[in-house]
Amino acid sequence: MSVFSVKLRKELREKMEKYKDRVNWPEEVRRFIEEKIRMLEAEESFKFILSELRNAPWSVPRGFSAESIREDRDSS
Repeated sequence: MSVFSVKLRKELREKMEKYKDRVNWPEEVRRFIEEKIRMLEAEESFKFILSELRNAPWSVPRGFSAESIREDRDSS
C-alpha cells in the first residue's frame, strides 16, 4: 500500500476532526477513489465497444427491428 496526501483548507480539516469518531475518513476517500475509477473504466469500455460496433463489417437491414417486433406481435 502507498500513501496519498491531500491538502485541505484549515476549516475543512477542523470539521473533519469534529466527526472523526463517526467517519473513517481514509476509508471514505479510498471508497470514493475506487468508485470513480470503476466509473471511468466503464466509460472507457463503453466507448471502445461503441467504436467497435460502429466499425463492424456487418449491419442490420433497415426496418429489421420493426419487422421483427411486428412478426412477434402477430404470432401471439
